[in-house]
Amino acid sequence: MIDCGFQGRIYPVNPIAQEILGLRCFGDVRQVLDVVDLAVVAIPAPLVLDVAKACGEKGVRALVVISAGFKETGVEGALLERQLLEICKQYGMKMQGPNCLGIINTSAPLNLSFAAAMPKKGNISFISQSGALGTAVLDWALKEDLGLANFISLGNKADLDEIDFIEAMVEDPEVRVIIIYVESIEEGERFLEIAKRSVKQKPIIVLKGGISSAGARAAGSHTGAMVGSFTAYQTAFKQSGVITAQNVEELFNYAVTFSTQPIPRGNSVAIITNAGGPGILATDMCEALGVRLASLSKETVRKLGEKLPSSSSVHNPVDVLGDARSDRYRATVEDVLSDAAVSSLIVVLSPQAMTESLETAKTLVDLSRGQNKPILAVFMGGRAVEEASKYLTDNSVPCFEFPEKAVKALSALIQYAEILERPESVHKVLVDVDKNAVQKYIKSARQDGRFVLLPHEAARVIEAYGITVPPIKLATSMEDAVKAAEEIGYPVVLKVVSPEILHKSDIGGIVLNIMSPEAVGEAYNGILTRVSRYMPRAQIYGVLVTKMVPQGMEMIIGVSRDIQFGPLIMFGLGGIYVNFLKDVSFRLAPLSVEDAQDMISETKAHTLLKGVRGEKPSDINALVDILLRVSQLVTDYPEIVEMDINPLFVYEVGRGCIAVDVKITLTKG
Repeated sequence: MIDCGFQGRIYPVNPIAQEILGLRCFGDVRQVLDVVDLAVVAIPAPLVLDVAKACGEKGVRALVVISAGFKETGVEGALLERQLLEICKQYGMKMQGPNCLGIINTSAPLNLSFAAAMPKKGNISFISQSGALGTAVLDWALKEDLGLANFISLGNKADLDEIDFIEAMVEDPEVRVIIIYVESIEEGERFLEIAKRSVKQKPIIVLKGGISSAGARAAGSHTGAMVGSFTAYQTAFKQSGVITAQNVEELFNYAVTFSTQPIPRGNSVAIITNAGGPGILATDMCEALGVRLASLSKETVRKLGEKLPSSSSVHNPVDVLGDARSDRYRATVEDVLSDAAVSSLIVVLSPQAMTESLETAKTLVDLSRGQNKPILAVFMGGRAVEEASKYLTDNSVPCFEFPEKAVKALSALIQYAEILERPESVHKVLVDVDKNAVQKYIKSARQDGRFVLLPHEAARVIEAYGITVPPIKLATSMEDAVKAAEEIGYPVVLKVVSPEILHKSDIGGIVLNIMSPEAVGEAYNGILTRVSRYMPRAQIYGVLVTKMVPQGMEMIIGVSRDIQFGPLIMFGLGGIYVNFLKDVSFRLAPLSVEDAQDMISETKAHTLLKGVRGEKPSDINALVDILLRVSQLVTDYPEIVEMDINPLFVYEVGRGCIAVDVKITLTKG
């Protein structure tokens, strides 16, 4: 604190010291006569509770608890941490940590951390859940001379978490971009709400640790089976407008780009290069990431043709040739930037015998000043471009070693520009729903000791929310089945009803296209015989008699309730191939109309729904309506933890959809 130049008052507290570094030391914080805003606690864990209580009695407003030995150590440590949090709440103190590395603010300046030195002042705020990663990044920032506005170590997040610090960073005028390394987000729905609001003011870039799907739980629904541990996080980040990085290098590449460059006003890039290969690599990456190569105007092409050698390429990517000196780069960059079709620029330099690396770097810096279009540099090579690369970085022009990295960073900028243009989500609340019917079937299952609704119950639940299902009856005898079929009308389908049989067709538990009473009786007996043979211990509630409906395009709508983020809704190609083709998209409920439309358009199935090879287009508007109804159902009833509508038959425009098969699983509590 002394070395960083902090101008406020510092009070060392230690029971055995009289003085520390020339400052009077107090044996107890309550002995300090002045007001104390913040206390940094760095003592053995067993002593922390007494010190926290003393701080509370003193009126300290906040604690930074660096001490380890809390929930990260096991059950006893977790109990200690809960007691510490209770003390903080009792006295109205906020707490960072415990088990954290502290906090740095380069503007104050304030260094309450284990960092070896203070990073230089910048406009990037870095929030890290990992202490080890935090120290490594701080050391790297010092080596690379990277400026930071803040460094925040979250530690165990007993009180303050990444959401609290996001809110604080959004209000900090010194911060331009917020970057986060996080392993878990406990308050998922609050994160979604705050992040959506915050990204409209400042970009948030997240690197999520622990992205493997190994943690996916065994689930009874297709949706549950397809949700890995990272799916809900990916969906939450996408829906809230948070940019995601794949690794630490990418996280800081994006941070530097966002902290120095303007937001582009379009999705078009021009590439200027002195070597064909790097230009092709940049072009390939642009295509892979959906970054559009700008079509240069005839006037720009004419001007370039007059200034560049005849063997140059005057179309995008522009090749200024290997003998290009800084003056040729300058003239080309000026002409390309002045083209209205160009919204961003990547300049590639590969060191040749005549290349003026440093002078070209100075040219780019000069042309970037006051520019409202992002300019990214790619200076490839080692020692030959080292000085030039540093000059660019020191003067707020991001410089990369390879074209792919520059294109990825630019793609993130463009993605953020599109996020800023997104309309506010409006969640339409449906009124034509029958909540009493839903409660009736949930209550019936609870009374029966079941947490899986029977198929006819599940069908009635979604029907109560305005989703069409075929006529359906439960039969507990052959006579009931025949009577039900006569009432419903042929053809009918018979399906065994048992919560323990998930895939009925695998054991002959379904018979389709039944046309007569005799066939109903035969199918009924056959189903029970096959079930008793293959699954003799399964509890059978009867046989479902359902109207055979015309074949439609098979889709799936599913729900899996995530612990952190709530109901995760899935849409995609349905039927028996859903787990193999995995043509699905996800969103978190509640959905807006735009969310539902985007879910459909993101899948390959969307092409089929629009109609191919002369087929009539399907009723996409009806699909959107069903997604919104499912969204409201699972929002209204948090006890629904999983649901599958599969298959959902989609018919041509004007004929709507029918939910053929429905599974609903409830909480076990």
